[in-house]
Amino acid sequence: MTAAVRVIQSEWTKIRSVASTVWTLSLAVVVTIALGMLISALSRSQFDRMPIQDRLSFDPTRVSFAGMTLGQLAVIVFGVLVVSNEYSTGMIRVSLAAVPRRGTFLFSKVAVAAALALVVGMATSFAAFFLGQAMLGPYRAHLGDPGVLRAVVGGGLYMTLIAVFSMGVAAMLRSPMLSLGILMPFFFLISTILGNVDATKKIGRFLPDQAGSRIMEVVPRIGDDRPYGPWGGLGIMVLWVIAALAGGYVLLKRRDAQ
Repeated sequence: MTAAVRVIQSEWTKIRSVASTVWTLSLAVVVTIALGMLISALSRSQFDRMPIQDRLSFDPTRVSFAGMTLGQLAVIVFGVLVVSNEYSTGMIRVSLAAVPRRGTFLFSKVAVAAALALVVGMATSFAAFFLGQAMLGPYRAHLGDPGVLRAVVGGGLYMTLIAVFSMGVAAMLRSPMLSLGILMPFFFLISTILGNVDATKKIGRFLPDQAGSRIMEVVPRIGDDRPYGPWGGLGIMVLWVIAALAGGYVLLKRRDAQ
């Protein structure tokens, strides 16, 4: 137990001493909040001109999280760099020599980074909600409305899970360029296409971001036939995260440090 605490302390020292940690998380906060405020202000100005169907399915809570689509990319970079920086600098050999139990090493690193991502994610989610609702004016939702608190807390959990999923993928691939080269287009482009094209929609809805982001919706979309609710979607995302971490752990155990 004492050894695990020491490993956690050393991982915390590593994370807070790297400039990329501050930059990536700061960028995630700024982009998520600023873009959410902008989209909320535009939605307010355009609301009276919206088609009646769009007004009926208008979800003010979800609108304030519109910036998370870009903000999550910065969180992905954070998750990847936390794990793969050690491989790119060669520090992994020193780290594994100091902590021979690789499971302790990996999960201590993930625990520290996940805790940091959770704090930042929750603060970002609540800030994006309150500032976005301020921009929406008379069309705003309130934190006490049914389902709103769940959506706001879910926004913070979603950002945390995105970071942990990225850490699992980076542990498998080890290269920061390869990890980002797969994750960035996947979350920014491929997942969106698969989730919106009729031929692949049934598969795309089970991808981690498509399923996990369901937790941030309060007003169901018209014609939404997804076979899971907000917490069910988040549960699917958790399964993806567990699979990524399991893959990273197995490969870390089997491969030489390099």
